[in-house]
Amino acid sequence: MYHRFMRDDLPLAVTHEVRDRCLCLHLQRAARSVARRFDEALRPFHLTNGQFSLLMSLNRPEPPRITDLVPFLAMDRTTLTAALKPLERRGLVTVVSDETDRRTRRLVLTDAGIDLLRAAVPVWRSTHDDIDSHWPLEDRQVLLDELRRISEPRRD
Repeated sequence: MYHRFMRDDLPLAVTHEVRDRCLCLHLQRAARSVARRFDEALRPFHLTNGQFSLLMSLNRPEPPRITDLVPFLAMDRTTLTAALKPLERRGLVTVVSDETDRRTRRLVLTDAGIDLLRAAVPVWRSTHDDIDSHWPLEDRQVLLDELRRISEPRRD
């Protein structure tokens, strides 16, 4: 008889509405599911999917600043800085002063970081191919396009 704990001003129908309609809930559930698959695949490299993405985002002709990565990874500066610390300790990333503005820090992917990514990419591809195989190609592209559109900053 636990139903006595429900109040009339928040009926079960509202819970069902959120369950069936909430974009945030379903995106988070899907993201966690996919993240677990990639975490498992990248475990032999002692990387999480987030660390893999962060390292890959550093693979650029010019080392990025933290502020360059914040919008791309949709992380705040503090979270990004904290995520970099274990990668720095492992010698995969180094932080250097900008050549033209000593106050600015740039993130450099080290040779060890590049080597690790080169080893991990085939596993990432294989995992991605397996996940991709669950959707027809055109549906997968529509999903990617919509996710990119949703994650872009709104211009009101």
